[in-house]
Amino acid sequence: MPNNLSGHRKMDWARPHMKVLNALREEYLPAQPFQGIRLSMCIHLEAKTACLCEVLRDLGADLAITSSNPLSTQPDVAEALQERGIAVYAEKTLDEDTYWKNMDAVLAIDPHILIDDGADLGIRLMEQKPEKFSRLLGICEETTTGLQRYRALDREGLMPIPVIAVNDSRMKYLFDNRYGTGQSTWDGIIRSTNVSISGKTVVVAGYGWCGKGIALRAKAYGAKVIITEIDPVKACEAEMDGFSSMTMTQAAPLGDIFVTATGNIDVITKTHFPLMKDGAILANAGHFDVEVKVADLKTISVSSREMKPGIEGFKLENGKELFLLAYGRLVNLVNGDGHPIEIMDLSFSIQLEAARYLFQEKGKLSGGVSSVPSSIDEKIARLKLYSDQVSVDELNETQHSYLNSWKL
Repeated sequence: MPNNLSGHRKMDWARPHMKVLNALREEYLPAQPFQGIRLSMCIHLEAKTACLCEVLRDLGADLAITSSNPLSTQPDVAEALQERGIAVYAEKTLDEDTYWKNMDAVLAIDPHILIDDGADLGIRLMEQKPEKFSRLLGICEETTTGLQRYRALDREGLMPIPVIAVNDSRMKYLFDNRYGTGQSTWDGIIRSTNVSISGKTVVVAGYGWCGKGIALRAKAYGAKVIITEIDPVKACEAEMDGFSSMTMTQAAPLGDIFVTATGNIDVITKTHFPLMKDGAILANAGHFDVEVKVADLKTISVSSREMKPGIEGFKLENGKELFLLAYGRLVNLVNGDGHPIEIMDLSFSIQLEAARYLFQEKGKLSGGVSSVPSSIDEKIARLKLYSDQVSVDELNETQHSYLNSWKL
């Protein structure tokens, strides 16, 4: 009998729903493509991630994993994964020293490849042991935020190894960022608050793929949706999609629920908090806890209290009380279970293929950020369709020639 039954049950529930990942496991199992490869992983540690770890282990990898967010580890899953023979260094804690200690522990295996989510793992290795960083075969990066950081390093000439932009894969961002973040953000908000979304005014900061998904789900729940943006093209797109677009200062007095999804700092600050309604709810769906400026909220508050796990109330001098979810961190993981299983099935299948690609092409890829090959995108898409018993048409020779000719 396993020690942590709940963690094992979570994994056992997720596994059969990850049909694409299971198909890749069956395809590659005889060849053991990761035999002799050491993988260090830094991804939110919950049941879907644990299933990815098992598949990589079954395909020959020697791996160690930590979590990419101090509060996104599910302790029962972490313990269950350890019981299944995976090296796990992850705790659910806000202690920064513990977070970085665990990061160092997974890097201690002297990895060939990093699977990263937010770039903390890669940048940690680069800063602490640059000679080991330069010897990596490469990094597979999961997120928009992580790629922003790696591209900044690349621009400064500090990226001697290849980084595969998993987030930019169509089979990742079109589904994970839009449908995954859209659903899981509201799962986290609703699960922790138990309030109605219908009839409320929701302010979504940022109208990238994540913001689009959040806004789409809010609209489906019956909310009135306001978008704040810095990109005039995206603001136009939001208007065309039926949403109102305005500045955060204009939106602050109107919103009942605020959700940030920009990847930037200081999106909601002390300028905005006093303007908000009494009882306004603040949530962050961006990778780091910097979008809702929690330090400002604490500074201008006269008192604070924990309402329930994952909800803090802050009383302002003007008498209003604002409610912060998930301590300003990822609301979908701190207050929920993260993205739906089938969505992460696609993202983690891309991660597996990207890591395999790095090993196959070792010594051939130049340093810097590069795209996932389109052949991988197409393969994952076809496996997904096949698992759902869906077929697509194919071009015949005449159609193919027509599309590749300048003649009509």
